[in-house]
Amino acid sequence: MSVTHSLKSLRDSLKASDRMPLVFLGHGNPMNAIEDNVYSKSWSQLGKSLPRPQAILVVSAHWMTQGSTLVDVSKLPKTIHDFYGFPDELFAQQYPAHGDPALARDVVAILASHHAEEDDRWGLDHGAWSVLTHLYPEADVPVFQLSIDMTKPLKWHLEIGKTLAQLRERGVLILGSGNVVHNLRAMRWGGKAQDFALEFDKLFTDKLSERDYGALADTQQLGSLLRMAHPTVDHYLPALTIAGASDERDDLTFMTESIDLGSVSMRSFIFHSA
Repeated sequence: MSVTHSLKSLRDSLKASDRMPLVFLGHGNPMNAIEDNVYSKSWSQLGKSLPRPQAILVVSAHWMTQGSTLVDVSKLPKTIHDFYGFPDELFAQQYPAHGDPALARDVVAILASHHAEEDDRWGLDHGAWSVLTHLYPEADVPVFQLSIDMTKPLKWHLEIGKTLAQLRERGVLILGSGNVVHNLRAMRWGGKAQDFALEFDKLFTDKLSERDYGALADTQQLGSLLRMAHPTVDHYLPALTIAGASDERDDLTFMTESIDLGSVSMRSFIFHSA
């Protein structure tokens, strides 16, 4: 596996393979959904570069469950505005993509070992639609979500990814949405990046590049640095699931490698066939 940083080289390699890539996007501030900035532009560019998927499975930091793994099987997933204190323009946003109930039920079966269950009450939270609105602005690709079970250890989320990896051969884009560092208590408006945010972002990048996923799921080894980077691990788990779905055939590309608001890593990455 090699690590590259050129979106152009990524575009060339993506178009050459029928095996779908894996994408993790640091979604950050919900306002990125409607703002024209470096992040939204990067997501739009990526959407134009990706091979067109048959469907999208999103693992978002914002669908948290306790003791269960749920798969949204609804035909028309609703747009969820799961935030407050933002402009009316953001609340007016809709992402009217269709779901894929048949495929979603297949995913329930695939994850039988993880006790997955059907759900038709969720929809698309802002971890999903805030990035999809730039990746696929026409909302013309079926999309559905998978919840993250907050009661399970980090390693379990790597294993979920490994089990889901077979979907790549069926034209399914597995999209993780969270943040490599996410500590809202330590935000600095307009200030420089927190030292712990830079340290954890670098550690994550190094271990991901080395394919040392065990280290990224070792809470004892990560210790207090993990607790600083993630007071709760909801925004970290989607990154582990995407890592777990990768294998030795994949190259790795990083995007938007920056710390926003002092303590939110916007680092994104794509695994794609060499």
